[in-house]
Amino acid sequence: MIQKDRPIKVYKYLLENTDEEHPATIKEIIEHLETEGVYCNRKTVADDIVKLQKSGFDIICNRSRQNRYFVGSRDFELAELKTIVDAVQAAKFITTSKSNALIEKLSTLCSPYQAEQLKRNLYIEDKIKTDNETIFYTIDLINNAINNCKVVTFQYVEYTPTKKRTLKHNGKRYCFSPYDLVWNNDAYYVIGWSEGGNHNKIVKFRVDRIIKINVTELNFHKKPKDYSIGNYIKHVFSMYEGEEYTVTLLCENSVMKDIIDNFGTQVKTSIKNKDYFYTEVKVSVSQTFYAWIFAYAGKMRIIKPESIVADFKQQLSVF
Repeated sequence: MIQKDRPIKVYKYLLENTDEEHPATIKEIIEHLETEGVYCNRKTVADDIVKLQKSGFDIICNRSRQNRYFVGSRDFELAELKTIVDAVQAAKFITTSKSNALIEKLSTLCSPYQAEQLKRNLYIEDKIKTDNETIFYTIDLINNAINNCKVVTFQYVEYTPTKKRTLKHNGKRYCFSPYDLVWNNDAYYVIGWSEGGNHNKIVKFRVDRIIKINVTELNFHKKPKDYSIGNYIKHVFSMYEGEEYTVTLLCENSVMKDIIDNFGTQVKTSIKNKDYFYTEVKVSVSQTFYAWIFAYAGKMRIIKPESIVADFKQQLSVF
């Protein structure tokens, strides 16, 4: 049986120990096989490699006086793995320990030499990460609830002025029909219908602040006919709820890229003169929206409606 498994062991060795810059000789392959109790000669291993190649395995041979072999294509190219590693490391909703564990697993998808390049990218200075170690369990349960149209219940965490974790509304269990998971502003949110209290509407929750979640058999609240996750994210500006308004802004030409980044290329605009343009956007008006306008230091101004202009001026007067 060991001899029958030999081609598989040859491929496994090449997969786990070689890449384009680190090919292996037949001698090295034979030495490895002997550590697993498989004894063979050069011709046998060479024949195994040919059979593997004919079966579709991408084994490349660098021909020379001593042929060298390596696995060509893998499920993920090194550049792709680096991108995934960067995303895992940068994500706030993944704890530091979980980030490290995931990256270790990703490292097994390339050669050990390439894995060293991934490990050099592990640290991002001053990156704030969540401390909720149950985040993946929570996401998995929410995904299952979405797929099966099930209601979930959970408690929600907030923070006191002394930075102490506390349960919102004295530990009230929220009854929630989840519709979509959204990754926004480097955090995970779940969007859906919340029952009871002042809710009975579509709201969002930060997933890393959800604890003690359970999937129930309660009747799922169907999505409203006008529900659109794209519109919801677009209107709930920066993930903070407020009353929706159609707002006209006067902007310097230099901020057009920011308008498009936030509202898309279909956003309604018109030219005022060679230096300014108008744009009409539908937003959830909140302090977050006002802070966004303020950050442009006069390059973006609210023109109408007048009630929003007056409210913005009132907000500014506080400072």
